[in-house]
This record gives sequence, structure tokens and C-alpha cells, in this order.
Amino acid sequence: MATEFEKAVWSKLKKIPKGKVTTYKEIAKAINKSRAVRAVATAIGKNPNAPKVPCHRVVLSSGKVGEYTHKLGVKQKIKLLKSEGVEVDSKGNIVDFKKKLYKL
Repeated sequence: MATEFEKAVWSKLKKIPKGKVTTYKEIAKAINKSRAVRAVATAIGKNPNAPKVPCHRVVLSSGKVGEYTHKLGVKQKIKLLKSEGVEVDSKGNIVDFKKKLYKL
């Protein structure tokens, strides 16, 4: 059973449009829990409806892709991002990160 916190996080994931990314920190701020970045990451990792609820669109504040706990890992996350028009360089960084960043 999902907690209210997890539901709040997953709800924010649904708001990230295709072709954009956001950060764990942005989601924490959006649910008024700005210090709960790690808890947000844990909740995202428990997302039972990926990629329909697009947790692959959440990246590190540095612009690095970060982890992906579902199925094929980071390679799958990069593949999903690229299919939505988000370029990722060979080092795992979002190309034009500031332009692609979606603030909730």
C-alpha cells in the first residue's frame, strides 16, 4: 500500500511533460518537503507504474541522468529520454539541461 508521501511524489511525476526533465530536489520542493530529497528518490524508486508515470524524467540536480531501478536500468532510462527528445551525452549528462529543466 502506498503512503500519502509516495502518492504525492507520483502525482508530481505525471506533471513532467515529454521532452523535459526535473530533479529530485524540484519534486521535494513541489510537495513542500524541500529537505526530503532522499525520501523523494526512494518513493520514485517504488513507482509501480513506470514508465506510464514517468519517473525516467527525474534526474540529478547536476544534469546527470542518475539511476533507474526499473527493468534495464540506466540504459533503459536513457533510451526512454532520447525517445522523448531529450539528448544525453556519452557521459550520461542531459544536453542543454537548463533548457530541458521543468520546474514544478
